[in-house]
Formats: sequence, structure tokens, C-alpha cells
Amino acid sequence: MKKLFFLVTILFATSLNLLLCLLLILLQAVDSKAHFKHLDRLSFSQPLAIRWFYESAETVNLTPAFNDASVYLPLAGGAVISLHVTSGQLLWRADIGGEFSAAPVADMEGVYVASVLDQSPHKTSSVQATGTLRALGITSGVTRWMRTFQFPLGGALAVNQRSVFGGSADGRVYAVNKQTGVIEWVSQYTAPFFSTPVLSGKNIYMGNEKGTLIVLDQTTGRTSWRYQTRGAIRGAVAVVGNKIFFGSSDGYVYAYDEAKGKLIWRRRTGAGVQSITFSNNGIIAASLDNFVYFFDADRGALQWKRQLPGRISSQPIQDGENVLFAPLAGDACIVLSLRNGKQMNMLPVGEGNNTAATPIVAGELLLITTRSGLVAFAPILSVRRI
Repeated sequence: MKKLFFLVTILFATSLNLLLCLLLILLQAVDSKAHFKHLDRLSFSQPLAIRWFYESAETVNLTPAFNDASVYLPLAGGAVISLHVTSGQLLWRADIGGEFSAAPVADMEGVYVASVLDQSPHKTSSVQATGTLRALGITSGVTRWMRTFQFPLGGALAVNQRSVFGGSADGRVYAVNKQTGVIEWVSQYTAPFFSTPVLSGKNIYMGNEKGTLIVLDQTTGRTSWRYQTRGAIRGAVAVVGNKIFFGSSDGYVYAYDEAKGKLIWRRRTGAGVQSITFSNNGIIAASLDNFVYFFDADRGALQWKRQLPGRISSQPIQDGENVLFAPLAGDACIVLSLRNGKQMNMLPVGEGNNTAATPIVAGELLLITTRSGLVAFAPILSVRRI
């Protein structure tokens, strides 16, 4: 009887210990999931620290491309490097020559880069083309195909499941098959393109130097509609349902109803509007008067405006509650609250170190191109756990 009681006691104690261990593991898993869920949404207002820094004095005023695994940084002299997003480790470098003419774009199938051909006097080639578009392999940087154009592609590139899109200095818009490099269609207009194309639904939205916002069908290249302003349109538009928001060098921010085919409102700023961003039912406009404007999206009423240390050539980016700017003057990127425009954070990058390249968010990392290299900021909590 005593032996039976002893065995039952041991079994009970063992079961209790096992239950406690399982409970502890479960609690740790819940805590871990909560931690990583918190980091899934990067907040610009939270304390951020440098996770990694890739040093280079060859950065240019073009926004890097990125996908789930890597960031692709264009450099002066026609070189592009692939860096591991999480660690900043150099994966490969491809030297294509010439100079880049447009911001690259990437997906999980390739990296697409546009450049100006090297027309040095030592070259004997009779080729009249001055622009190229290349598809590079994402794992090696090897050129898969190359397409030449009479004039270089400018501004930025865009890509969908089938095609790469770009506008050229001679007023043409191209769709190029991203697998083969074959031109699928070309549409001719009367002014050069140095803008950022935006793909939404079946359309592609592009502005030109004449101040025309042109909307084309992605499949056919046919013009769906256009709207004329009085200044060059170089930034990306914001497409929100049937409403299209964009800025112009004429100093105005525009809201256009695509379904009704009419202007909803336009609001003037103090100088040309380089770029806009939509967030929280409002439009953030970066003007070359060094001011940031926040307009109500429905009626265009000015909610607030704030002066920054210098001009903002890059597009503002937002996290839902805050918006980040990279003024060309000063020594930091500035984070403002979308609610009232108050400064919420400041990310030091060095005196006069900002560029016209737009900062990008990749996972929990904020990547900023500076004149001395690419900086990756991350929440301080995640930096400590590396």
C-alpha cells in the first residue's frame, strides 16, 4: 500500500512539472508573438537606432529598389549593389557602365535598371540609341536581357506581373515584357517624362514636363484620359478609389474625380509641389517653399502647415500616424504627426547628408539613402535582440 502511494505521488509530481513546463513554453510563445507582432508595423515616432550602415560615397539621387529579401542600391558610374535587407551584407555588385537615368524597380523575378549609354569618344559604335533598360537576376546581378531606346528613360520605373513601364526624354511611354525584353507597346506624347509612374487597377498614371497628367491602359497603352496643369508633374500621384491626387510645379495640389471626369478641388502652396502622399483622409504635400501642407482630402481645406529646414525633393512616407521627410538642408530626417503637424522624432544622418532619394520601409527597417551611404534604422527593441 505504501509502495502504491509512493508511485502515485511520483506520477502526480511528474505530471504537474510537465504541465508547468508546457504552460511556461506557451507563455513564452505568446510573448514572442506579441513582440514580433508589435514590430510588424514600424512607427516613425518610436525610438529608432541604426541597425546597419553600408558606406559608399557613390550614392545618387535615385530611390533604391527592394523586394522581400534584398535592397538594390544604384551608385554613380552605373553600378548597382544588392544588400541583404536584414543584415546589410553585400550580396553582389553589377557594373553596367554609363549612368542611371531612372530609379530602378524590383520584384522576386528581377531587378530592372535604366541607364544612359556611355558615349565616350573612344567608342567606335555607330549605335544611335542613348538609353537602355536591363533586367538583372536577383541572385547574381547577371544581365538577363537588355533593350536600347533612342532616348533614356527618366524619373522612375514601374513593374507589374507582366511588364516594366517607363517614360522617356522624347515623350514616349514604353511597356516592355519583363521576361524577354520585347517592347509590347509604345505611346508617343509631346513632352518629356521625368516622373514616377503609378500602377493602379488597369491604369498607369504618369505626369510629363508640359504639366499633363496622362492615364494609360497598362495592357494596350491607349490613353484613358488626361488633365492639363500649368507646370511639370514629376512626383507620384495618389490613387484613392475614384479620386486622384497629385501635385504640379505650378504650385497647386489637385484632386480629380476619375469616375465623374472632373476636378474636385485644387489648392495653392507657396512654390512648386514636388510630391504628395495620402494618409488618414488627408493629403501631405511637400512644396519647394520649404513648407509641408496637410489638406483635407474631401474638400481641400488646409489642416496645418509646417516649415522644415530645407527643400524636400523626395516623396514623404507615412506610417498611418506620422509622416517622414528628408529635407536637403540640415542634418536629419524629420517626423511630424499627421494629426497636428508637431515634430515627433528626428533621425540624424549627418550635416547636408540627405539626398533626393525617397526613404523606403522594408519590413521593420527604415532605409535612408545619404551622401555617405545607405542607413537602416530599426526600433531600439529589435536592435537589442539581434
